[in-house]
Amino acid sequence: MSKDPGQQSDPILKKLLRKPSAVLALCIVGLTCLLAIFAYLIVPDATPYANRMVIELGARQPGFSKQLLFIPKATGQEKEGHFFQWFNGTPSDYRAIPINAYHFNGRTFVAEHYIDEGISDTLSFPTEQLLSKDKWTLPLPEQQQYIEKHQLKKYTFWLGTDRYGRDILSRLLIGARVSISVGLVAVFLSITIGIVLGSLAGYFGGIVDNMVMWIINILWSIPTLLLVFAITLTIGKGFWEIFIAIGLTMWVSAARLIRGQVLVLREMEYITAAKALGLGDMRIIFRHILPNIAGPLMVIAASNFAAAILIEAGLSFLGIGVQPPQPSWGLMIKEHYNFILTNRPLLAIIPGIAIMLLVYAFNVLGNALRDVLDVRD
Repeated sequence: MSKDPGQQSDPILKKLLRKPSAVLALCIVGLTCLLAIFAYLIVPDATPYANRMVIELGARQPGFSKQLLFIPKATGQEKEGHFFQWFNGTPSDYRAIPINAYHFNGRTFVAEHYIDEGISDTLSFPTEQLLSKDKWTLPLPEQQQYIEKHQLKKYTFWLGTDRYGRDILSRLLIGARVSISVGLVAVFLSITIGIVLGSLAGYFGGIVDNMVMWIINILWSIPTLLLVFAITLTIGKGFWEIFIAIGLTMWVSAARLIRGQVLVLREMEYITAAKALGLGDMRIIFRHILPNIAGPLMVIAASNFAAAILIEAGLSFLGIGVQPPQPSWGLMIKEHYNFILTNRPLLAIIPGIAIMLLVYAFNVLGNALRDVLDVRD
């Protein structure tokens, strides 16, 4: 009868942990997933999509620091519950202005507004303008203390800022959500469709096999990127649309692999015995065949995960993937690739390195799984 996949889980993990490259890949994937999940809890800019623009601070080098003055907006932003803030970020009720120095002149706050290196002007605000209405009744010394404590903050942009003055570190971490999400959705869709069509084609053969292989050969002849273009232009551009488009184009390789594995397994003696016992076809497929091809499925899933990340980055770079202001590593490269030839190449290089590391990790993990599971036999 079929092997119990659960019995193989511990040896597989132990074998993976003996491979230094696989351990490194698991660490990269695990760390990226954790950063993506808890991004808004750790990023310096926790506004939705890390989209706080400080135009005066555009395209600054990593490690740049500046003091920011936070001025209340005319209208407050609608706040959601804590769960939604963890998932979507917290809208800010303040706009940020970079300053070099400041002082209080009675009830007037006077600041040296930073515009660029060596360029500044003077701004002045009544202290009440910098405070919310519930603080207007405070005595003047307490108003000044409150402004200094809560509305004057020194920020360090550890990876610099983009052309719009947004924190690159924050957008990079939040952008990891897109890469992880597109991989998960694309792998789920491709593996699900591949399992259904591949197992039916391999098990029943005949006209079913011919029809499935005809569809596979047609889709195989179309470049993946062009097929994704067509689907994206049909269902629209956006966060979920791009996931579906990629998933619907990646099932072909999974279906072909599964069909080949099922063709071999259906001739095994235990399958013949199951048929002789009168077990139904669906039960034989899902209870006795598919568990025995879990190894190849894990390998193709890791490969599809890496491919999905690359395709999403490419589509976002071309402008038909994730749309601004939502951060995506491919979109970050698109917005700043022209800086590569200037003195600010890191604006495009940093997200490129992130894509390279994550794709590398999934490819190494797929190769390690292939060696551990010995799916070639």
